[in-house]
Amino acid sequence: MRFDTILIGGGLSSLVCGIKLQKAGRKCLMVSAGQNALHFSSGAFGLLGRLPDGTPVAEPLKVLFALPGDHPYSKIGTDKVAEYVASVPSFFRDCGIELHSVTPSGEISSEVGAAMVRNGYRMTPLGTLKPSWLAMKDVTLLESKDEFLGAKALIVNFAGFLDFNTRFIAEALEKRGTSCRIEAVRLKDIENIRRNPTEMRSVNIARVMSIEDNWKEFGHMVQDLYKDEDLVVLPEVFGLGGLEISRWLQEMIPAKVLFLGTMPPSVPGIKAQMLLKNAFESAGGTFLMGDTAIDPTIEGNTVKSIRTVNLGNIRLEAESFVLASGNLFGKGLDAAPDKVVEPVFGLDVDFPADRKDWCDQDFFSWQNFSGFGVITDSSFRAIKGGSIIDNLYVAGAELGGCNPLKEGSGAGIAILTAMSVADNILAI
Repeated sequence: MRFDTILIGGGLSSLVCGIKLQKAGRKCLMVSAGQNALHFSSGAFGLLGRLPDGTPVAEPLKVLFALPGDHPYSKIGTDKVAEYVASVPSFFRDCGIELHSVTPSGEISSEVGAAMVRNGYRMTPLGTLKPSWLAMKDVTLLESKDEFLGAKALIVNFAGFLDFNTRFIAEALEKRGTSCRIEAVRLKDIENIRRNPTEMRSVNIARVMSIEDNWKEFGHMVQDLYKDEDLVVLPEVFGLGGLEISRWLQEMIPAKVLFLGTMPPSVPGIKAQMLLKNAFESAGGTFLMGDTAIDPTIEGNTVKSIRTVNLGNIRLEAESFVLASGNLFGKGLDAAPDKVVEPVFGLDVDFPADRKDWCDQDFFSWQNFSGFGVITDSSFRAIKGGSIIDNLYVAGAELGGCNPLKEGSGAGIAILTAMSVADNILAI
């Protein structure tokens, strides 16, 4: 079987790259081993929240010059990063995903150009704030860390749903000057899935809440609970489709509504993955779900083919290959006692030789291992044994030269390197 490009990985980076290539007329195959980091995503995208030295960043495009030369953004180049950033909202809109951002004026806007890039903040399920460049339309984005959310808050949860910790949220809001009242509601269909504790997860609740009778009943329950609060906080579990439910709730509840993500799995992240996968397949791409790439054939400095576990002896050939299967978390890298390896192609990986430098014993410190990645040239072509593999590109969390967790840059690196890799392939 032959394709123009084979992409290994089914997450954000692989999907963005595959969609762009398919729309340019390339025949693409995507091999995905299973769930990816999008299932843990909050629905908000970070571009650059901190410099590598920990300095907070308010306007990411203004500090790109301060990044080291091997950082993915430095390899893309300042002008090209700005161009890609400006194109992201329309790219996602074409895939059915509406995004919004905070502009330099402090307003929330759906029209996000390169000149408007300023970090807003999303509130995590623990009540902490994380810098974010863009967010899905039904995910609340705050203008600043100090934004006053309301004098009184009503926090509503489903009885027995433990992945939305109302106590943590109330504590965080009260530190910001908001008095909180916590209530739980019981819906018949939610109570049915509650009988099995393993089923009481956000994605299962979202399926139940996609039924119109259920989300309307929930909305009326919130109305009955409401007193004089100016803020109502709800878990982000309202359907796996569009914006209809969240908009209806916002309109019928007589207060500002703050949707907060839950502990994983994330409903906004799953929505994004479903819509991007649909966009890839609608553009003509082939998606192999639940399969693993193995046994590459490399002649000289060129990858000729791979096999997959499920397809047995059938070899898959392509002109170019894209590796975007993630880092240690996504099993795109494997750790042994004395080394870190890339398991499919055996590519060169950037990591400290001394294992004691891999991590900090303080669990809450920044961990070096989250920055391990494959070494590439300036065009994101992979390096194996010190030599460039001409037709094998690396994108997203698999890349070295950055620490996305520390920098708050994970989604930005995934999206922008995917766009860059697609352009580099199309330029050949």
